[in-house]
Amino acid sequence: MKEAFIDKHLAVTIRDTEIPIPDANQVLIRVVVSGSNPKDWKMPAHWPADGTPTNQGDDIAGYVEAVGDGVVGFRKGDKVAAFHQVMMPHGSWAEYAIANSHATFHLPEETSFEEAATIPLAAMTAALGLYQQLNLPLPWNPTNESIPLVIYGGATAVGAFAIKFAQLSNIHPLIVVAGRGRAFVETIINSDKGDVIIDYRDGDEAVRENIKAAAGNKPIHYAFDAVSEKGSYENIGETMTAPGQLLLVLPGVQYKKDGIVNRLAIAGSIHFPPTEEKTISEMEFGAAFLQLMGRGLSQGWFSGHPFEVRPGGLAGIQDAMSDLRDGKVSALKYVFRIGETVGVEHES
Repeated sequence: MKEAFIDKHLAVTIRDTEIPIPDANQVLIRVVVSGSNPKDWKMPAHWPADGTPTNQGDDIAGYVEAVGDGVVGFRKGDKVAAFHQVMMPHGSWAEYAIANSHATFHLPEETSFEEAATIPLAAMTAALGLYQQLNLPLPWNPTNESIPLVIYGGATAVGAFAIKFAQLSNIHPLIVVAGRGRAFVETIINSDKGDVIIDYRDGDEAVRENIKAAAGNKPIHYAFDAVSEKGSYENIGETMTAPGQLLLVLPGVQYKKDGIVNRLAIAGSIHFPPTEEKTISEMEFGAAFLQLMGRGLSQGWFSGHPFEVRPGGLAGIQDAMSDLRDGKVSALKYVFRIGETVGVEHES
């Protein structure tokens, strides 16, 4: 099969590799469309330490080809999306990819593979952040109280999914910080319930003042920073009221202020089993929430992120990663149709 590997310089090579065999509780998926994420260009500079090129793809959309021992609920031919385990082999930048069965969910026939490939990693990061880290009300138990929530980076995929889930949980007002993607964000907030957009391009002081004003002088105890760099968490932190919880999406980032607790949302944590401290782990949460997303796609109350198909299949990854690094994309995700890769026989 054809498989793409990226090195620390963002150079991508396409190799002929063997089709992997699923282990117990794993699913082998014939990839129709692969998604992409900012981590795909950021991680190669740091991992693996020896600079070995890797298949960084984690968002899978395609058909089940085979299942390993112990897998229930999936069979060959099922139309699915899945979240590949980060930092493990056999990612989605290939004709065939491996995913854990608990990180795989069925797709309705009407959902395109392109839309589906925008969902797994970003949506799961948003869900883990809101519900496992900030412990906000779940969609099936929406709140009736006013809960001001700052979401910084509303046009990013993670930020946009956080907005969509917060709407399902009836969390308002949403105080959303965005820039070039403002027009998109306006389509997913609810201004009738007090949601507002603040433009970060107005400068740090204006952002801080506007966040406070948008809260209507009510305390802000919750914030979701889907950017976590370039001053974002400092701006948020200075507007929060203790006790507060500031959620970040980049490891190693810390904001220090009395009474403000740093939280971290990493979607990859759904692949780890329960610990002594957590009897209901991120793994079980992820399994349940991914199925909920599938139901939402089928019933029309959930959707993926806007996308752009990069031409050439796997051959389009290198330029796409450079564009992500250079900040050329806003309010959409790059996806790759594997069938457009030279030498690939499967088209759909």
